[in-house]
Amino acid sequence: MPMAIQRRTAIALLTTALTATALPAMSQEYVAKIGHLESPEQSRHVMLEKVAELVNERTNGEVEFQIFPQSQLGDQRTMTEGVQLGSLEATVAPAAFLGGFNPAISILDIPYLLPNDPAEAAALREGPFGQALLDSFSSRGVVAIAEWPNGRKQMTSNKPITSLEDFAGQKFRVMDSRILISQFDALGASAIALPFGELYTALQTGVVDGEENPMDTIQRMKFDEVQKELVITDHGAMEDFVLFSPMFWESLPEEHRQTITDTFLEVVPELVEHKAAAVDAALEDIRSRGNVNIREASEEERAALRDATYDATVAAYLDMAGDEGQTLIDLYEAETAE
Repeated sequence: MPMAIQRRTAIALLTTALTATALPAMSQEYVAKIGHLESPEQSRHVMLEKVAELVNERTNGEVEFQIFPQSQLGDQRTMTEGVQLGSLEATVAPAAFLGGFNPAISILDIPYLLPNDPAEAAALREGPFGQALLDSFSSRGVVAIAEWPNGRKQMTSNKPITSLEDFAGQKFRVMDSRILISQFDALGASAIALPFGELYTALQTGVVDGEENPMDTIQRMKFDEVQKELVITDHGAMEDFVLFSPMFWESLPEEHRQTITDTFLEVVPELVEHKAAAVDAALEDIRSRGNVNIREASEEERAALRDATYDATVAAYLDMAGDEGQTLIDLYEAETAE
């Protein structure tokens, strides 16, 4: 090789090396798809969008969350399995849909497990009991970083439900949960597990007399068109869990993991407010249509409902969750006794 060409080559290589040394290292970018079941107008999605914005800002653009609502990435089982296998980075999933995947989490199906008082419920979520719920996912191959409240269930029926005695002989639709079936068995009612998509017709044709769902679900699905009675009981807490794939989670720098966790927890009060507003709007809409008699259960009624169902639903839960479930029950009862 001629000497002039050798000199030009050497200069070019030196220039490249110096330039590479002088430039700062490019920031690593982490992109996570997060799937969930609710529509874009509902509280879960609205707050996920806020979390995505805050996390991107707080990590200087290094972490991007892409939110996919309304089962765009599959049903909840598909998304949960995707997170477990690493084909999906994260999902925000209702506890009611996770019992088959993690039986321990079905403790939340027990009526009135979480107090109606928001501060007391938050103390349980944020204390040892809540941490134990998150930890229960680790042996199932996912990382649970936060629990999000997502409203409470109410009762509706085509027959009167003015007292505990009125439940006897009625047929209620439930999700396929032994605990929820035991809840109605304890009240002398029959529980029938039906797919959600069949519920409106089942109420309309009398296959079942009643059902339980959050107020905004009752309104959105127009169940008040085929029901005569609605009682505000707040008996079932609807809780979500934020689940990440271990492969994605472990790829993040520790400071980003902390930022993400802190942000999910930080928005909980706003999430509660947003959900409460949605529930109030749904109740007002149902009231305005005038199709159903609405009443609010008294504190005495709620206490009686809890007393009537607690032992039976705990027994059903322990039959599912075994020693792991007993540990959670013991922890819960110790915390609530304090």
